[in-house]
Amino acid sequence: MVIVLDFGGQYNQLIARRVRECNVYCEVMPYNISLEKIKELNPKGIIFTGGPASVYAEGAPHCDKGIFELGIPVLGICYGAQLMTHLLGGSVTSAEVREYGKTEIKVNTTSKLFKDVAENTICWMSHTDHIKTPAEGFVVTSSSDSCPVAAVEMVDKKLYSVQFHPEVVHTQEGTKMLRNFLYEVCECNGDWKMASFTEESIQALRDKIGDKKVLCALSGGVDSSVAAVMISKAVGKQLTCIFVDHGLLRKNEGDEVEQIFTTQFDVNFVRVNAQQRFYDRLAGVTDPETKRKIIGEEFIRVFEEEAKKIGTVDFLAQGTIYPDVIESGLGKSAVIKSHHNVGGLPEHVDFKEIVEPLRLLFKDEVRKAGLELGIPEKLVFRQPFPGPGLGIRIIGEVTPERIKLVQEADAIYREEIANAGLDRSIGQYFAALTNMQSVGCMGDERTYDYAIALRAVTTTDFMTAEFAELPWELLGKVSSRIVNEVKGVNRVLYDCTGKPPATIEFE
Repeated sequence: MVIVLDFGGQYNQLIARRVRECNVYCEVMPYNISLEKIKELNPKGIIFTGGPASVYAEGAPHCDKGIFELGIPVLGICYGAQLMTHLLGGSVTSAEVREYGKTEIKVNTTSKLFKDVAENTICWMSHTDHIKTPAEGFVVTSSSDSCPVAAVEMVDKKLYSVQFHPEVVHTQEGTKMLRNFLYEVCECNGDWKMASFTEESIQALRDKIGDKKVLCALSGGVDSSVAAVMISKAVGKQLTCIFVDHGLLRKNEGDEVEQIFTTQFDVNFVRVNAQQRFYDRLAGVTDPETKRKIIGEEFIRVFEEEAKKIGTVDFLAQGTIYPDVIESGLGKSAVIKSHHNVGGLPEHVDFKEIVEPLRLLFKDEVRKAGLELGIPEKLVFRQPFPGPGLGIRIIGEVTPERIKLVQEADAIYREEIANAGLDRSIGQYFAALTNMQSVGCMGDERTYDYAIALRAVTTTDFMTAEFAELPWELLGKVSSRIVNEVKGVNRVLYDCTGKPPATIEFE
């Protein structure tokens, strides 16, 4: 096992994900974990994450300096690299030139960390401070034009530091560097697989839930479906899946979800028609955070009502995954937007505990877990759909009429993507309704109708994404069909923004 000490960086769980990709078990721990706990865990290695603070600032997160005397290999990343230097007597200062983005670095390929890495390679920098003088006993193994100390190491104590982020996809050989740390430095075996995670999770759920009843918040999407099947394998008929049809679903989706879960899975399934109560709560609301919180609270209230019909229910299960958690604000990370099943939860929830078996997984890992659980590929690779549904794909007020517009446009878009054979190669794609109306001309008459925005991104972890370069012929066909077939739309736009700076969803 390798542990990742979290110093508040946005990429903390992404580091853990990369480690697991190398078939090494990994857990994220708080930066102030005790030496006694570390000894108890007996990890093969420790990785320090990045973070927003300056190591020399008052109140900056510091770990126990004794970590470096345990004989356990340590890899410091960005803030973690600066902290290691600072604690061991080196100097860290504010850089004259702040580095952000793809940067070419030169590495010493004789270092174990850079084994089989190109001498000049591209990495992702994101820092204001930098290491000015390495601590005594450390040697510099990498540099860039603006950063003379991009990596340092003390081989005899197995201490390594890099100023850049090897865990992000923009660092071309980052996974190779992490693998080198795990295998060449930590001497890990690499025998952990997703099958291990699913088996251990099922047993953990069985131990936690015991003979109590569970309600699962089922949307029919990948995350909640995998969570439902995992819990079902743990406690069987103690699980009841509640599917709330809030009227914010894609075209025909309610019927499709009901058909799948009543014919392909042996679970208690309840469909609740709550469309009107959601419409009533959302009437006149335009602020996206308010919409998310309203939808989150109403979800919980519906579950509470259904739970009372069933009897005593101690646990509420959700398909929360890590990007939901990190964007809703985790630890010292910034709140980007409240997800209905995380930051959107009301203060009072009438359940003993919330169960989230996928909370530490990224989307592609969830799909791997789904396949391990025997869920059909059609459902496992279904297009992601947010819990708040079309409520956050409609800019401004949510009304039945506006929902109908985006449902029809989205159905056309998804149909043409599938016809073009691109449905498995694009991370996520959907149509959204903007709040912009513009003048058009249809049938020699003036129109003043809405603009639909099309979104398509390529991504694996949903923490970062790039817009998909769809063929113009395809976009033209989709645009023509939407304008001709969806009454109330006279303009179609294509969103070519990555994440960051945008998010994948519109609200």
